[in-house]
Amino acid sequence: MSADWQHGLFGCFDNFGLCIISYFVPCYTFGKNAEAIGESCVSCGIAYIVPIVNIFAALKIRGKIREQRGIPGSTINDLLLICCCTLCTLVQEAQEVQVPGAQAIARE
Repeated sequence: MSADWQHGLFGCFDNFGLCIISYFVPCYTFGKNAEAIGESCVSCGIAYIVPIVNIFAALKIRGKIREQRGIPGSTINDLLLICCCTLCTLVQEAQEVQVPGAQAIARE
């Protein structure tokens, strides 16, 4: 199964409310993204606040989202996106896990 992201990297304005929440409280959005794929919301949210740890946590969650959805990509590409466009990648991931039916896919 090979798919692509449901929203582009700069598709923040597809869901403006999510974009605003992610800008002011990114740890909340990150925690909810993690929860949607079966990880702990609280521990991932806290990890997102800690420098350096947040990069590893973001790589792990983005990688799991890609794996579960069959989205092509690499860890190096994810690292570059996370370091250069942090908010954009966070919102893109949030929009991906909020797609109708995504919860059922995450449980499979």
